[in-house]
Amino acid sequence: MIVRRSPRSALLAGVFLSAFNFAAVAEGTPASPPAAAPAPAPSPAASAAPAPAPVTAAASPSPLPPGSPMIGRPDNEAALKLAPVAPPPLPAAADKLPVGKLKLAQGFNIEVYASGMANARSLALGDKGTVFVGSRLVDKVYAIVNKDGKREVKVLASGLYRPNGVAFHDGTLYIAELSKVSKIEHVEDVLDNPPKPTVIYDQLPRDEAHGWKFIAIGPDNKLYVPVGQPGNNVLHDKDHGQIRRINLDGTGAEVVAYGVRNTVGFDWNPETRQLYFTDNGRDWLSEDVPEDELNRVGKVGEHFGAPYCWQGNLPDPEFGWGKSCSDYTAPVGLMGPHSASLGMRFYTGSMFPKSFKNAIIVARHGSWNRSRKFGGDVQVVHLDKDGKVKSMETLITGFLVDNSYIGRPVDVLQMKDGSILVSDDWNGAVYRITYGKQKMAARQ
Repeated sequence: MIVRRSPRSALLAGVFLSAFNFAAVAEGTPASPPAAAPAPAPSPAASAAPAPAPVTAAASPSPLPPGSPMIGRPDNEAALKLAPVAPPPLPAAADKLPVGKLKLAQGFNIEVYASGMANARSLALGDKGTVFVGSRLVDKVYAIVNKDGKREVKVLASGLYRPNGVAFHDGTLYIAELSKVSKIEHVEDVLDNPPKPTVIYDQLPRDEAHGWKFIAIGPDNKLYVPVGQPGNNVLHDKDHGQIRRINLDGTGAEVVAYGVRNTVGFDWNPETRQLYFTDNGRDWLSEDVPEDELNRVGKVGEHFGAPYCWQGNLPDPEFGWGKSCSDYTAPVGLMGPHSASLGMRFYTGSMFPKSFKNAIIVARHGSWNRSRKFGGDVQVVHLDKDGKVKSMETLITGFLVDNSYIGRPVDVLQMKDGSILVSDDWNGAVYRITYGKQKMAARQ
C-alpha cells in the first residue's frame, strides 16, 4: 500500500519574488538574466542590430547564440518539435502543489515542507536547522527557518546572478553564482539582517550554457565547484568540462576531474570517501542515447570522456574520431537517456529501511530532448561491494503526467532526523519525505 500525506504547509511570510524571464529554460538551457542582476557581456548575436532591409527573397534563419541548446538539432519533423520546457512564471500556491498526485514507494509519506520560493533548486542544511535554497532563474537565495513551531521563508540574499549552488560549513554559507563564489559567515545568526555576500573566488568562466553551479564541501574541507561545457557538444578549452576544488578562502584551485559535460549534483561515499557525481549526456545524438551517467572519482585528474565518449562505450560521432572509450574512466552506472539526473546524496540516516543505508538518492529532473519524456522522478541507487550500481528503485514518481510535467525534482537533502527534502523548481517548493506511520497533523 502506498501511503501519502499532503498537509498544507505553514503560510510563508516576508517573501518578495521578483519577475524574471522564462523564455527558454530547461536543464542545459540559458535564460535571460534577472533585471536586478549584473549580466555577462552580450554575445554578438544578442547585440542590437540595425533595422532589416526589405525582404525580397526567403529570409535566412537568424544565427543561434553561442551555447544555444538548439545548435545541432536534426532537420527532421520529430526533432523540430523538441525544445526546452519553460516552467510556470510564478511559484505554485501551497494548495495547488501536486503532492496528492505523486506516488511513493510503499511505507513512504510526502508533505509540503515550504513553498512560494521561485525556482527552488539546490539545498543545504545549517547547524541550527535552517534550510538554504538556491535558485537558477531568479536572483535570490532563500532560508527556511522554524519559528514558533511553524516554518517561515526568508529572502537571505538578492541581486545575485544564477545563485544555484549553496553549501554550509562551520557556520558559513557558500553561494555559487555563474562566475564566482561568495560566503556569508555566521549566517544563522544574521538571518534577519544578512550582510552582502563576500566574494572569495571569481575565476570561473561566464558562459551561460551549463554555467550554473552545484557546490558542496568534501571530507577534505575543500569546496568543490564544477564548470560545465559551454554548449551542448563542444570541443572546449582547458577551463571547461571539469570539477575544481578550492580552499574555503578561495585559494589553491585545482582540477579534480576532467571530461565532465554538466554535473549538477555530487556527494562522497561515506565508506570510501570517494566523490560520486551525476553527469548529463549530450543532446541531439539520439532520443535513446547517450544515457546520463553516475561517475566515481578514484583519483585526482581522471577524465570521464566528454566530449569524446559517452556512457563509457559510445564514441561521439563528431569528436570521437581517433579516440577510444577505453582511454577514459567509465561510469559506475547509467541513469537513463536525457533524464537530467541532478542532485544526489548518500543516505546515512536511520529513518528509512536498512536497505537504504549508504544508497544514493537521485533527483531526475526529466528530459526535454526526447519525444516521450523520461525521468521526472526520484530514484534510489544501490551499490555493490565494488561501489558500482547494483540496482535502482523508484522512490517518488508522478511528476510527469501524459508526457507533461506537473513538477520537476532538482535536489535532495538529508535532515537530522533521517527524513529527506526534495526541491521542485517547477512549483517553487520543497517537500519532506518520511517513512513509517505518521501522526495526524495538528489543526492550525
